[in-house]
Amino acid sequence: MDRSSALVPRGYVAIGGRGPEDVVADGLGRVLTGVEDGRILRIDGLSDPSAARVEVLAQTGGRPLGLELLPAGGLLVCDAERGLLRVGLDDGDVRVLADSVAGEPLRFCSNVVSLSDGSVYFTVSTRRYPLQQWIGDIVEHTGTGRLLRLAPGSDTPEVVLDGLQFANGLAPSADESFLIVAETGACRLVRHWLTSPRAGRTEPFVENLPGMPDNLWRAGKAGPVWVALAGPRVPPLDLLHRAGPAVRAAASSVAVRVPFRPTGTVGVLGVDDEGRVVHHLARRRSGFRMVTAVCAAAGHLVLGSLWEHGVAVCAAPGPK
Repeated sequence: MDRSSALVPRGYVAIGGRGPEDVVADGLGRVLTGVEDGRILRIDGLSDPSAARVEVLAQTGGRPLGLELLPAGGLLVCDAERGLLRVGLDDGDVRVLADSVAGEPLRFCSNVVSLSDGSVYFTVSTRRYPLQQWIGDIVEHTGTGRLLRLAPGSDTPEVVLDGLQFANGLAPSADESFLIVAETGACRLVRHWLTSPRAGRTEPFVENLPGMPDNLWRAGKAGPVWVALAGPRVPPLDLLHRAGPAVRAAASSVAVRVPFRPTGTVGVLGVDDEGRVVHHLARRRSGFRMVTAVCAAAGHLVLGSLWEHGVAVCAAPGPK
């Protein structure tokens, strides 16, 4: 992988809530996010971060994570406590689309995409740990993440992929022939084919990433898929993942009890549909930590974080 370029900060927007875990941009350059107390927020005026405005659109009653704007209006929300939701952006109405799969309650829904045929794909990061103990799954390396599909008009998701290492961000290819799935615990992206003779197959897409991939966001069909790196690779963790299940479980039981503090190294990638890294931006000793999402809006890159109380606005890279 090529050497990184500098991730240059331009401003910070406090949003009055903790943990804007995902950020998505609409056609007007506004950014939507969800925070720890269940609110869905919209940030406007990002062309001048110092004058940006924040408004409340809805309250999910849970913990919103991944978001997806729908072409006909509305917002899909992966809620870690309530399942897959649809939120009305005009009236704040919240409707549960799915809250179980095969009789098991949906917990820790992570990221979601809607395709042109009306089907919805979304991830469940882990079936073993709640959001508050996410680090337990990263350490134990349980491989209980899933990719699910909700067919048009259905309220019953089907399991498309199982055994993923902390399934996280999702993005479609430009022609929707495959989905890109982030496996945070494996530091890689995989490709799941939806059409073509390879339909149903899953294969590596970008491996050995320099950090742990989190949410994905596509900057239009012609743009790259932006990948947030929630933290750098940790060599002792890579080594632990090769140990036996009992050792990993014991380490996990310790990890969930130790206060977590993210490092000051942050980064984002831009990836094309051939799996080439076209942008790699990074910053050491960053004051904005644990980048869990990135999107392009108002000529900038906007970063979200499970840790912070606002979003960071950074310079967008030049074309390559």
